Amino acid sequence: MFVITLRFADKTRAGQLMESHNAWISRGFDDGVFLLVGSLQPAAGGAILAHNASRAEIETRVQEDPFVAEGVVQAEILEVTPGRLDERLAFLKA
Repeated sequence: MFVITLRFADKTRAGQLMESHNAWISRGFDDGVFLLVGSLQPAAGGAILAHNASRAEIETRVQEDPFVAEGVVQAEILEVTPGRLDERLAFLKA
């Protein structure tokens, strides 16, 4: 499982890339990799909970985000090995 943070580096260009960034997010959900996407508060960027992919696949996917590719955000990928889970999240241990 991965927690990905996308912290703004150059907000001024976010508006012009928002449509392609949102398309990238949609692909992540369509591919079954993204579980949750949300905003870091206050207006600091975004965060993604991802699974069902290797670290190399996640790194490649993150580099394909137009926000990352164009320097709008800086990405950090944290890999988490689930140890204790609510039963509703048991699929993350597989």
